[in-house]
Amino acid sequence: MEELPRSYSRLCRESGAEPQEAVLQQLRAAPRGRLDLATQSLTLDTCRALGELLQKEAQLTELVLSDCMLSEEGAALLLQGLCANTVLRLLDLKGNNLQAAGAEALGKLLRHSTSIQSLTLEWNNLGTWEDAFATFCRALAGNGVLRQLDLRNNQISHQGAEELALALKSNTSLQQLDLRWNNIGLLGGRALVTCLPSNRTLWKLELAGNNVPSDVLRAVEQAMDHNQDRQATFRESRARTHVLSKEVRHLREEKSKQFLDLMETIDRQREEMARSSRTSAARVGQLQEALDERHSIISALKAKLQMTEAALALSEQKAQDLGELLVTAEQEQRNLVQRQAKEHRLAQQEAAERESKLLRDLSAANEKSLLLRNQVDELERKVKSQQDQLFLTRQELTNTSAELKMRAVQAEERLELEKRRSRQSLEDLEQLRAKEVEHMTRHLEESERAMQDRAQRLEAARLSLEEELSRVKALALSERSQAEEELIKAKNQVRLEEQQHLAHLEEKLRLLAQARDEAQSTCVQQRQVVAEAQARASQLGLQLEGLRRRLEELQQELSNKDQEKVAEVTRVRVELQEQIGRLQAELTAQEALKEKVAALERQLKVMASDHREALLDRESENASLREKLRLKEAEIARIRDEEAQRASFLQNAVLAYVQGSPLRTLSPQK
Repeated sequence: MEELPRSYSRLCRESGAEPQEAVLQQLRAAPRGRLDLATQSLTLDTCRALGELLQKEAQLTELVLSDCMLSEEGAALLLQGLCANTVLRLLDLKGNNLQAAGAEALGKLLRHSTSIQSLTLEWNNLGTWEDAFATFCRALAGNGVLRQLDLRNNQISHQGAEELALALKSNTSLQQLDLRWNNIGLLGGRALVTCLPSNRTLWKLELAGNNVPSDVLRAVEQAMDHNQDRQATFRESRARTHVLSKEVRHLREEKSKQFLDLMETIDRQREEMARSSRTSAARVGQLQEALDERHSIISALKAKLQMTEAALALSEQKAQDLGELLVTAEQEQRNLVQRQAKEHRLAQQEAAERESKLLRDLSAANEKSLLLRNQVDELERKVKSQQDQLFLTRQELTNTSAELKMRAVQAEERLELEKRRSRQSLEDLEQLRAKEVEHMTRHLEESERAMQDRAQRLEAARLSLEEELSRVKALALSERSQAEEELIKAKNQVRLEEQQHLAHLEEKLRLLAQARDEAQSTCVQQRQVVAEAQARASQLGLQLEGLRRRLEELQQELSNKDQEKVAEVTRVRVELQEQIGRLQAELTAQEALKEKVAALERQLKVMASDHREALLDRESENASLREKLRLKEAEIARIRDEEAQRASFLQNAVLAYVQGSPLRTLSPQK
């Protein structure tokens, strides 16, 4: 604020005048943003310097110039400087005896000012100059910034009140107007009353001390109360629309987040399905390789069986030759040979039975491998069909999401149109708009509550589906662990049985070896040919036992591999069943989403129909109210004409009375 005194002094020196000391003191002591020069007698040079200073001043927001005894020219210079100011908010020109030139300067200020919101003009003589005051009123009509105007004690007549009424019809910013202690009278009061229905911003109008009848004052109070209620409802409706727009934006963001989360879960499930399909394909390949290996093992076993059959045929031929040689032996050795022949035949029978069992097991294994191949092919077809279904469901989901977006955009456009129409209807009928806004807010709150309830139900359904999925996974893992335990138990039991069988066979072989040793001890003295035949027979028996052991080992390996294959197939089947369950759950969720989308569409249709009906009702009410307003305006015009006729009759009667009175006749004689 130190720049103001320097600038003021510089401007005074440039104009060739001395700065006023009192003004300098006020400029130095002025608080930030306010300049109070009340009761200071300002000269013309000071007014010129202050006008130039205020043109570029960007800190002053309040200027008080009350009781400064401004001249017409000084006031014009000050107000001309304020026309270029864009910061000043309050201007006080109380008690400066402004007249015609001052009124015109004030009109120019109101036309050019874009910042002054409060103007005090108390104790001036603006109303005595009708043309200048009409200029001031026309400028007031075009001003869109001024909020408060004080015109107390300005000698405003009923003609000035009529000019003010015309200005108030066009003004859209003035909220408070003080016209106390003027000469408005009955006609001016009625003119102001007729203009108030057209003005919707003025909510305070003071008319005390103007000889205005009480009925006119009551009409003014009713109009002011109506405007206050209208302003309050307008502010409330603006706040409610702001809150509703925020809530709608919030709901839209939540829906977009939920949709993105759903798309992410679908992508994750798709990746899991692809991963599981890859693992199942790898496992099927491994099973195919295991089947090929088993086929090669079975072919090798067949070749070995053919070799053992040939060896058995040779051994039988040799045994027959040895039997022919042993026929000539002694009677004691015949019993031994017969017993050995019986045991040999039993062994051959057992070998033949075992061979038949092996062949049957091989045929069963081949059948099982074919069944497994068929099952694997069926599983691959099912996986392909499920992948196709998943692709189709995803396409449907993308289509539904696009439709939802389009419908959301349409709903937003409809909401914008409804807002514009509601604003227009608010300008026409504020009371009806308040009722309809309340109805709309209740409806929107109910819809928002319904949407929130549906979102909560969706979240609960999603949580329940996740719990069921985790429960199914736990059950599958427990069943898998139980199956593995049972498989381990079965393997251990088979191993124990095989060990017992091998021990029994070893015991039999030991007994046979002992008998063979006894027979050899008894036949030591026999012929060398019989000894050689016995040695060959023992060698053939050992080879046969080795072949039997090898066959048993191969059979055991084949059974183990079959068990492993069965376990692997069951595990793959369980996993595929789990995947099928997941896909079914996803399909049910997608169906639920489709149903919800359809419900939302139905709700939007219902809301649109309700809006249409409300708009039709509103238009009909508007038409009826316009008709009523037209009738009332016609009635008011008729009443105004009647009042004008009555006033003219009264004026003529008064003039006739004055002209015909004895005072009128005696005055010329004096």
